[in-house]
Parts: sequence; C-alpha cells; structure tokens
Amino acid sequence: MTVATAVSSVTTSSVPRPRYAAFESCFAPEPISVGRSRHTSSVFLRLCEVADPSMESVVLCISELVTNSVTHGVGDVSLRVRWCTTEIRVEVIDGSSVPATMRLASANATSGRGLGLVEALSEDWGASKDGWTTWCTFRIPAGRPQ
Repeated sequence: MTVATAVSSVTTSSVPRPRYAAFESCFAPEPISVGRSRHTSSVFLRLCEVADPSMESVVLCISELVTNSVTHGVGDVSLRVRWCTTEIRVEVIDGSSVPATMRLASANATSGRGLGLVEALSEDWGASKDGWTTWCTFRIPAGRPQ
C-alpha cells in the first residue's frame, strides 16, 4: 500500500458525524472582540455544517449579544455556542448583575435595536436572573449534509 492509497482510504471512509459540538471562548471587553466572536462562531458553524441563512442569523445574534456585553457588561465576555443536531444555543456571559432587557429605540437612534433583532431571528431568548448570562436558541432544519 502506498501513502496515496492509505490517505485515500482514510479520507473516503465513512466517519460518523457527531450529534453534539460546542465551544467556549473568552474575550476582553473591547469593540474588536465583536468581530473576533463573529469569526470564531462562523468557523464553528461551518464545521457543524450549518447552512445559510441559519448560520447568518446565528452569527448576527452572537454579534448583538457580544456587543451588549462589551458595551453594558462588566469584565471579560465569555461566549458559549452549542450545537445539538437540530438546535443551536448561544450564551454570552459577563459580570453584570443587571439582566439584559429589550428597549424601544427611537427612529433616529443609532443603537438600541440589538435585542429586537435577537428576538426576531431566534427561536427563543432570555437573560438569567443574576444578569450574568444572555442566551438565545435556534432551530436548525434537519437533513444536514452527510
């Protein structure tokens, strides 16, 4: 057996897909962390074979939640993303003791619409009573590529 046939055998064999995957990352409370969280999440969701437009919705919500934590939170920002067959759960954790709440932004406001986007794009969302965690969930259509 040559190296080429050994590699070919390994790459074409049937490898079962996992039913669960997750990652957690911590960021400094700086505006650049929003872009880093989007990039990290996009890579993870591609590895989980989450298709557009679902992936775009998840990444946009991650961006909004991390932005809120950077802007209104206390201390470092932790991002957890868990994929389990047909659902994705996103959690953003910071040291704030005030739970995130949705507010109505005026027509001229340049901010204040993030949680409205999260509510519109996600299946469900909320904040822990202690204020540290804001989360959202997404239903992902079955039938991922095999």
